[in-house]
Amino acid sequence: MPEKIDLAAYEALQGETLGHSDWMRIGQDMIDGFCDVTGDYQFIHNDPERAKEDTPFGGAIAHGFLTLSLITQMYKDRVPQLKDHELVINYGLNRVRFLEPVPSGAEIRGEFTLKKISKRREGQYLSENEVRVHIKDNEKPAMIGTWLTLLVSGEL
Repeated sequence: MPEKIDLAAYEALQGETLGHSDWMRIGQDMIDGFCDVTGDYQFIHNDPERAKEDTPFGGAIAHGFLTLSLITQMYKDRVPQLKDHELVINYGLNRVRFLEPVPSGAEIRGEFTLKKISKRREGQYLSENEVRVHIKDNEKPAMIGTWLTLLVSGEL
């Protein structure tokens, strides 16, 4: 469980890297499950042999949206949480780019940098976090973007 800090301490972290997640393996079973949930059965994801033969990827790759969907799991156990703010609500994303394919079997991890925190109204703060998803043994990130979360204490 990440540390809980007060608002002043959280604001002082603007511009700082908040943490890195553990490495997470993206297996073919996870990719196939994502195919089932989304209905996206493009062969580059669920047919490793054909993907090896007919693409430059050398095998099956994860969906970009699978990589994106995992940032909540990467974030939850590594990034400090605000005291007295019991809700963290996904508010949206800006400038998401998928820069490098994630091969089936690869390990990825998230890196989170607090760009800005601003008060929306009493008990609500908007947090802007730069997210980078790295692939183990690859210099180029798989994904980058800005993730907006609403930190709420009390009523919405």
